[in-house]
Amino acid sequence: MFKELEDIKQFAGEPRRRWFADEYFDLIVWQDESEEIVGFELCYDKSKNQRAVRWEKSTGYAHYRVDDGDRPGKHKASPVLLSDGYFDFEKIARLFALASREIEEKIAKFVYKKILQFTVYPSDSENPDTEEKKDDKNAES
Repeated sequence: MFKELEDIKQFAGEPRRRWFADEYFDLIVWQDESEEIVGFELCYDKSKNQRAVRWEKSTGYAHYRVDDGDRPGKHKASPVLLSDGYFDFEKIARLFALASREIEEKIAKFVYKKILQFTVYPSDSENPDTEEKKDDKNAES
């Protein structure tokens, strides 16, 4: 279950930032002065193959993998987000719904809805559903 972290550093000129975390997810939400959600970043699978989905009101969706900066034989670098393809939004929505029961309902519903609306893939080749549909069409021919 998510717990809200307290005393999150705020940055001048940016919307208010709130941070929620559990063992699988980190959720960062940005809210304007009227408490409207203007963006969020949901990191998931933190202990294995960390990924992040980001939504911003002004730019839409993006999906990333997290490069943790680990370089064998060298000093660890800062983690960075790298563009990533397929996002299993149905699985993440299901897990998010279970984990977000204890956070503010407005935030939980908003993020859940946005996860389900995720439709951006850098290319159709990175969406496994596209390949299945192509195979189905070829079988019909």
